[in-house]
Amino acid sequence: MILPLFAQTNLAPIEEKMGLFQMMQRGGPLMVILFVCSVVALGVFIERLLYYKRSQMNVSEFLAGVLALVRRQSYAEAISRCEEGHGPIVSVVRTAIYKRHLPPTELREVVREIAQLEIPHLEANVSLLGTIGYVAPLLGLLGTVNGMIQAFIQVNKTNGTASVGDLSQGIYSALITSAAGLTVAIPCFIAHNYLAARVHAIVADMERAGIETIHTLTDLPRKDVITVPFTPAVTTPAPLVVDPMADKESKSKSA
Repeated sequence: MILPLFAQTNLAPIEEKMGLFQMMQRGGPLMVILFVCSVVALGVFIERLLYYKRSQMNVSEFLAGVLALVRRQSYAEAISRCEEGHGPIVSVVRTAIYKRHLPPTELREVVREIAQLEIPHLEANVSLLGTIGYVAPLLGLLGTVNGMIQAFIQVNKTNGTASVGDLSQGIYSALITSAAGLTVAIPCFIAHNYLAARVHAIVADMERAGIETIHTLTDLPRKDVITVPFTPAVTTPAPLVVDPMADKESKSKSA
C-alpha cells in the first residue's frame, strides 16, 4: 500500500513577491550570514575600487615629465613633481631619485624592495572576496541540507502521512538558501578576478616606472667622476751621467 505521503490539504498561497526580510525569515539563520557576507563583499569592492582609482595614473605622461627633469639634473623639481602624485608608482620613482647616489646594483635592489613593500597594500582585502565567493555556495548547500532535514523530520513526525504543506517549509528553506548562496558567490568571483587584474596592471606599471627611472639615473654622468683626457706617455732616454772618479782611474791605468 502506498502511503499518502503527499495528501492533499489546504495550502497557504505563496506570495508572488517577497521582500528581503521575508526571504531571510523563510531561509533561516544562514540567510543572515549570507547577508552579512554580501555587505562585507560590497564594502571591500567599493573600497578597493576607490584605492585603485587613486593609484592609477597615466604612467607615460608622468614618466615623461619627471625623467625630463632628471635628465636636466633638476632633482628637487622632480621630487616635487612626485610629491604631487599618489600611489605605488610615485613611491617607486621618488625613492629611486632619492637614492640616486647609490651604485646601479644597490639602486636596483632598493627599488625592488620598495616595489615589494607596495604590493601587500595593493592586494589588501582582495583575497577576502575570493573567500566569500568560495564559502557562500557552501553555506547555501548547508542551508539546503538543513531544509531537507526539516522536511524529513516532518515526515517522521506524521508517521509518513505528511502533506505537501508540511514539507513545503523545509523545501522552501532549502531552495532559498541555495539561491542566496549562488547570488552572493557569483558576483564575488567576478569582483575578485576584476580586482586581481587591476592589481596586475598597477604592478606592471610600477615595474616599468622603476626600470625606466633606474636607466635614466645610471645613464647620467656622475659628478664624482673626473674625466681626464688621455695623453700617450713619451719615453725619453735617460741622461748619461759621467763619474769623474772613474774617469781619473781609467787615465791612470792607461799611463
